[in-house]
Amino acid sequence: MTQRTVGVIGGSGLYAMEALENTEEHTVKTTFGEPSDVIVSGTLEGQRFLFLPRHGRGHRIPPHQINYRANLLALKALGAEQIISVSAVGSMREEIVPGHMVLPDQFIDRTRSRANTFFEDVGVVAHVELAEPVDAALQAALRDAAQEVGATVHVGGAYVCIEGPQFSTRAESLTFRSWDVAVIGMTNLPEARLAREAELPYATLALATDYDCWHESEESVSVEAVLSVMRANTKTAKDILRAVATRLPDPSASPASTALKHAILTDPARITADAKAKLAPLIGRYL
Repeated sequence: MTQRTVGVIGGSGLYAMEALENTEEHTVKTTFGEPSDVIVSGTLEGQRFLFLPRHGRGHRIPPHQINYRANLLALKALGAEQIISVSAVGSMREEIVPGHMVLPDQFIDRTRSRANTFFEDVGVVAHVELAEPVDAALQAALRDAAQEVGATVHVGGAYVCIEGPQFSTRAESLTFRSWDVAVIGMTNLPEARLAREAELPYATLALATDYDCWHESEESVSVEAVLSVMRANTKTAKDILRAVATRLPDPSASPASTALKHAILTDPARITADAKAKLAPLIGRYL
């Protein structure tokens, strides 16, 4: 089997996997700053995994202050060919019970203050296609892996991403429910947008921890409740990652792998040397 390299963005506990071998820590600086923390690499079932704690070790960085651009570029610099985002979410549907896994295939952006593109203040314009933000083959691999380990998994549905760090008001939660979204979270945007600009196939493994605050017969979401379910979910997520290692798809078959090929509209003659240097990990092969 061809060895794949997959970047995993998630909680700090994920890289503490007993089956992870040949581990190393990598400190990476990018042209867009520093990522959330050092990246841990290792092999799992013969595949290369790169683990990045999204909020930093010890959960130090709130969702709206994560350097999402540096996170994606750092993983790309270390050879990541595709991205699995492991994320705690609130359930927006009765049938998605806390403790279940969800594989969303769409996103709705309700963030306000985040840098959501690499093509900003650099004098280069690019418009990537994002109709299907989740890579179907990577999502299917996660579905099969989740089923293999006995997890209850829901496939499809929209993830509404709010700014945070506060949870929703009840009026907001009920509004999102009326949109028929599946889950609510604070981190997968602009992550999914930037992954597409970085030409990295992307899929989310969402861990349902609560019913947000829309559910009339359940207590409103609290940190204590989230952490309690999250501890159990983390073990299941580790099992899924180990199972997915044996079925990682070929990233070169994904439309995401060539997302920038026809997306750059700026005349190459007008792209400055500084812009070329800053964007080299993204557009270098096209210039």
